[in-house]
Amino acid sequence: MDDDKAEVAVAEMPQAGAGGYAWVCARPVSRWFMVVYGLAYTGMWMALLSPLLVGLAMRVQVIDPAHADNSLSLVVGVGALAALFGNPFFGRLSDRTVSRFGARRPWLVGGALAGVAGLALVAQADSVPALLLGWCVTQLAYNAQLAALAAILSDQVPPAQRGTVSGIVSISLPVGMAVGTFLVQAFATSTYAIFLLPGAIALVSALALAAVLRGDRSAATLAAPYGWREFAGSFWIDPRRFPDFSWTWCSRFLQFAGVALLLTYQELYLIHQLHCPPHEAPHRIFLSTLLQSIMLAAFGVLGGRLSDAVGRRKAFVSGAALLYALALLLIALTRSFDWFLVGMAVTGIAQGAYLAVDLALLTDVLPERETHAARNLGIFNIASVLPQLLMPAMAPGILAMTGDSYAVLFGLAAILVAAGAWTIQRVQGVR
Repeated sequence: MDDDKAEVAVAEMPQAGAGGYAWVCARPVSRWFMVVYGLAYTGMWMALLSPLLVGLAMRVQVIDPAHADNSLSLVVGVGALAALFGNPFFGRLSDRTVSRFGARRPWLVGGALAGVAGLALVAQADSVPALLLGWCVTQLAYNAQLAALAAILSDQVPPAQRGTVSGIVSISLPVGMAVGTFLVQAFATSTYAIFLLPGAIALVSALALAAVLRGDRSAATLAAPYGWREFAGSFWIDPRRFPDFSWTWCSRFLQFAGVALLLTYQELYLIHQLHCPPHEAPHRIFLSTLLQSIMLAAFGVLGGRLSDAVGRRKAFVSGAALLYALALLLIALTRSFDWFLVGMAVTGIAQGAYLAVDLALLTDVLPERETHAARNLGIFNIASVLPQLLMPAMAPGILAMTGDSYAVLFGLAAILVAAGAWTIQRVQGVR
């Protein structure tokens, strides 16, 4: 046995699994792996979110200035549906992959390459249909990469380190947003640079992670032919067989329902409840988002490390959710921008701790990890995406019934998040 194979044998303990790669990580991952893994996540978010936050609106203004709002809603909405479909679908394909490069590397690197192609389509689009096509390709590509990235946590990281690594993953989102929007502003005069530079960074970081992956095995045997039953199974897990996964999914859905209401309606809240002049609202949102992101980054890493140190998950997740609910109540009841900033800072603290430990908890209870890890993680991701489609659609009716009361809307958000704190306590497989 050569040295490389000997290292893998120490790092992995094979287990039985029909048609799947089956192993349990025994050796801790290095700090270098953690850094590269976090950078790969950051690059992916940078490439995916920079167009969503800034670039798409700029392209729509050029392509269809007379109907910019409606066109932007169409492109973003259809793209979100593509993301909802793509993550579990490509996750299942990753689980079934048999290749000399392993099960994750082809989707990790291939998704980043296809993402660059999608961003190039967006950059050169001269009509709304062309822009829509490019954005759907982009969403599908980066959700294929995301499926592989999420599965690597289960494949490569032992349970004792999952809180720490999940904390690093949790800060990749705000860092990716901040760096991506900075690059967009720095290269605002070049349409191709706005879209392709973040995509190139995502590709380089994906290649770096592919190079340091250890023991990325292919599926042990060729899977059965992919049919309609297999396709439908990419979006469903039986809650009776896997109740812990189902309760965790429900908790994430309820948490992100509250998050979606806050993020979608904070601008209108500032204008109508805090009487902020409309032209000042974007600057105030920037301040609140920056403060929230700083808190999220700091407490994401801290929460994950503390969870690993004490060997507990549920108390951290429930506590973070309850803290987020209290912050929503503070925002709902305040009448000053200063207290709004305090509330947003607290949401950052709570969301950072929640995301870090919730992902670690999920990985601990993930069912069928030997054969369906990426698919199941993709199904879990639906709990994060679906509220972003449902809650903005329901909120106008709530506001209409309450006389445009944002206090009621955010109070309802607080109730949903608090229900998520209770739901996670139903999980039995972890402490």
